[in-house]
Amino acid sequence: MYKVEAIIRDEKLQCVKQGLNEAGFSALTVTEVRGRGQQKGSVIQWLGGYYYSDLMGKLKLEVVVNREEDVQKVIDLVCNNAYTGEVGDGKIFVYPLNEVVRIRTREKGETAV
Repeated sequence: MYKVEAIIRDEKLQCVKQGLNEAGFSALTVTEVRGRGQQKGSVIQWLGGYYYSDLMGKLKLEVVVNREEDVQKVIDLVCNNAYTGEVGDGKIFVYPLNEVVRIRTREKGETAV
């Protein structure tokens, strides 16, 4: 089992969700996050002053898959649907999962996903 974690622009969430859902990957978790990469932040003018924000708002999307071959499918779907071509499109991280437990039934492994 694997967890595919993607940091994406918030305006691309609907496209990514739709692409994943159409391919059969409907279970996911989305979290609002803040961070920085190559963008390094921005200057905002507000109420006559300038403010520097070095942490950009993004979304973290997490998808757990049972098979190794599904990892590349999820990566391709996220890349295709989150792409703008601009700095700040995001990153994808892949982690192996040692164990998954469904709290309600205590099922373990692939059946818990």
